[in-house]
Amino acid sequence: MTEDLPGAGELVLLAGLGNPGPQYAGNRHNVGFMVLDELAARVGGKFKAHKTGGEVLEGRLAGRRVVLVKPRSYMNLSGGPVVGAAKFYKVPPSGVVVVHDELDVDFGALKLKFGGGDNGHNGLRSITKSLGSRDYYRVRFGIGRPPGRQDPADFVLKDFSTVERKELPLEVDRCADATEALLGTGLAAAQNSFHAG
Repeated sequence: MTEDLPGAGELVLLAGLGNPGPQYAGNRHNVGFMVLDELAARVGGKFKAHKTGGEVLEGRLAGRRVVLVKPRSYMNLSGGPVVGAAKFYKVPPSGVVVVHDELDVDFGALKLKFGGGDNGHNGLRSITKSLGSRDYYRVRFGIGRPPGRQDPADFVLKDFSTVERKELPLEVDRCADATEALLGTGLAAAQNSFHAG
């Protein structure tokens, strides 16, 4: 299966989704940024502003050449900076990996996939539209459904709960591990290692 390994030996673009600004930093919607910050620490570099509208960092992860991207736009406009960087670095959709929050996955669970719909996620919708393709990788960080009748749009813009915050560093670290596994061993092997039964 050719789409098992992102970028098939070439440069891979890793995009983490979130909203810019300190007021959003701890939100559930910003977990993509949190994972990218962990991966940046592993690369051993700092993000720098890029003309494509995001912050980028080039380096190596799992023996692969990567460029990490955090869009500086709001979530529902993520496509512009992500696709701008993909074009700048000449990365095709099959070499793009997007790390994002996922309501339909329980907190503490991860799901990796290739292609598919956006499941109501505005950041993914924007990327798919700008890219003109659904054929990119997703690393989905579970945030669970909102309690009771809380609107999902409000839920994702709230910080993680006190209980979740205790687990969060571990889960962010595990999501970074899963992203590296995807780069190093491919989709099927990473799914086998990181998907809960």
